[in-house]
Amino acid sequence: METVSRHGEKAREILLDAAEELFARYGIDAVSNRKIAEHAGTANHSAIKYHFGSRQDLLEAMLQRAMDGMRRCRASLPSAAGGPEASLRELVTVQALPWVYSFDALGRPSWRAQFLYQARLHPELPSIVGDSLRAEVLDAAAQSQAIREFEGIPEVVVKSRALILGPMFLGLCAQYERTVNEGRQRGNWESVGYFLVDSMVGMLAAPSTAPADFMAFGDD
Repeated sequence: METVSRHGEKAREILLDAAEELFARYGIDAVSNRKIAEHAGTANHSAIKYHFGSRQDLLEAMLQRAMDGMRRCRASLPSAAGGPEASLRELVTVQALPWVYSFDALGRPSWRAQFLYQARLHPELPSIVGDSLRAEVLDAAAQSQAIREFEGIPEVVVKSRALILGPMFLGLCAQYERTVNEGRQRGNWESVGYFLVDSMVGMLAAPSTAPADFMAFGDD
């Protein structure tokens, strides 16, 4: 029974890898379950249904795997400062770097950042990277008296800038992952991570010279 279980887990992992690559390269809606099974090297065209249940279950398993990888990297890092006394840079760093390190920990070629960049626009999937980055910024904005970088910046401006974080972060990570796959990269993933931290902090804390009242947030 244990051997069968290990075989099943291995088969699931191969299917997840195949789906991640195909979704990253061609887009989620452009790839059928049958194509995923074929790319995974199985003759069973119902493999996705057998191992995951539905296509939505497959996608959710892919997001969960990405989250698990990020959490493992976060757990391996030294404890970061947090709480009401944390600076904006500390808040952004503790959210961003574990994602970057999780991409770096993958084998080559890798497709996860590119898949997550595609998944962020899927109507039935949460934007797990963008949501986590935005939540930290908005939590900090709610405690803006402790975040000196937000002094003098209207709340609606902070919220508007926070919406940009996910696409900005994933866009550069996806682009860098492609260059790594093609052997054209410069620098390394860590340098990408700190560049992104610098960029996001700079964008969030930049002086406000125009209102952002064109953004609608409802009750958010």
